[in-house]
Amino acid sequence: MKINIKAVNAELAPSAHELINKKISGLRKYFDNIIEADVEVGITSLHHAKGNIYRAEVNLSVPKAIIRAEAETENITKSMNKVRDILKKELVKYKEKHAS
Repeated sequence: MKINIKAVNAELAPSAHELINKKISGLRKYFDNIIEADVEVGITSLHHAKGNIYRAEVNLSVPKAIIRAEAETENITKSMNKVRDILKKELVKYKEKHAS
């Protein structure tokens, strides 16, 4: 699976790249035919008075479909965890629906 990572309004540290790769690669245990993952992470707005809001959006390309999830929280790890949980549920549903 190819993982494309794009940062918006932020620079990602190497540890953030590792986190994203780990979370997305871990989805293979729920569905092993993921073709590509487009990941977009960043800060939604630079004007929040009480800290930054981090957004994570992932589009997974699977045969004949795209599975999408997004989340906004106060840090990148929580956003990626929420997105991973959503994608996990969607991949299980997709797998059950398209089982031969």
